[in-house]
Amino acid sequence: MAAAQGRLSDGAGGMGESKGHEGNQGNAENAENAENGDGVLHNGETVPAAFRAAVDALRAARLRPQVEVEPTHAPRRLAPFAYALEATVVDGEQDLADGRLVLLHDPAGHEAWRGTFRLVTLVRAELEAEMAADPLLPEVCWSWLTGALQARGLTYGEPSGTVTRASSHYFGGLSARPAACQIEIRASWTPREGLGGVPDTVAHLASWCDLLAQVAGLPPAGPGDASVVTLPQRRGPQSH
Repeated sequence: MAAAQGRLSDGAGGMGESKGHEGNQGNAENAENAENGDGVLHNGETVPAAFRAAVDALRAARLRPQVEVEPTHAPRRLAPFAYALEATVVDGEQDLADGRLVLLHDPAGHEAWRGTFRLVTLVRAELEAEMAADPLLPEVCWSWLTGALQARGLTYGEPSGTVTRASSHYFGGLSARPAACQIEIRASWTPREGLGGVPDTVAHLASWCDLLAQVAGLPPAGPGDASVVTLPQRRGPQSH
């Protein structure tokens, strides 16, 4: 699986992996975060029941077959408790897009989140050069994220993020390679907490997979948001 690499940060909280968790999180800063053997990153405290339930739901989720999802190391110091997944959109032997989704939990709540849970994501894919040059592309990509959440009837708050497009041009011994363009979506949002303070993480994961599939240029798995614009943005697959 081609995992999305790069530093994740939660724009709403002003936090990055290189920074300590702010607020009433002395334990998280003073104790070494560690995984408890099942991929859950914690700060040495007992894992809260709400977080455990949210993670268990993610593990049991059934997703569209083109999206391969597996647990990965959770980023440190974003929150006292974290769980991370990485995914690749696959078509045969070809990788079309990849990303990471991180579930954060702070039992004490976080002022910037306006809740106790936060979802943070990084999604990226290659583009056709003409699509990358479209001045409306960043707005369209952001609409893919919000549209994926809305299409499944999800309520969320404090959305924050960036859409970045980059291009690479090759010279000298690499001049035979065509120019490459890439889109990258970094975002975070606060899922609405349901019964027992547990958000519907399965629905949020499914929406995230819808976003990945759309970035990869795949048709929707089911009825979607008619307001979302779809572009044939895929430049070309990478070897899996």
